[in-house]
Amino acid sequence: MTIIRRSAIILALASALGLTGIASASAAPWAQTHPHRVEVNHRLAHQDRRIHRAFAEDRINAHQANHLHREDHMVRASERFDARFDRGHLTHADQRSLNRDENGISRQIYRDTH
Repeated sequence: MTIIRRSAIILALASALGLTGIASASAAPWAQTHPHRVEVNHRLAHQDRRIHRAFAEDRINAHQANHLHREDHMVRASERFDARFDRGHLTHADQRSLNRDENGISRQIYRDTH
């Protein structure tokens, strides 16, 4: 193989990999701002603030706060796992399931703080 031909092949492969990286990078912001994911993540952030506020106001102890944070973390991990299989967005069924989980955690936060 000549040096010029080898260089041309390497250049073609490098540009193909570069274009693939650009395409996947442009898809990432869309996936993160998909309406279903935004709603789920907004609720998770709100619940996280509720837990922090309840702990700061001494309405729950550290053990309860850690338990609630762990449950929130499991819902967030589930959201990311579900989105991975649907090109970065959540289906309606995924969103319903995650909302059901979040509703349970929200009720638990209320019960623990009152």
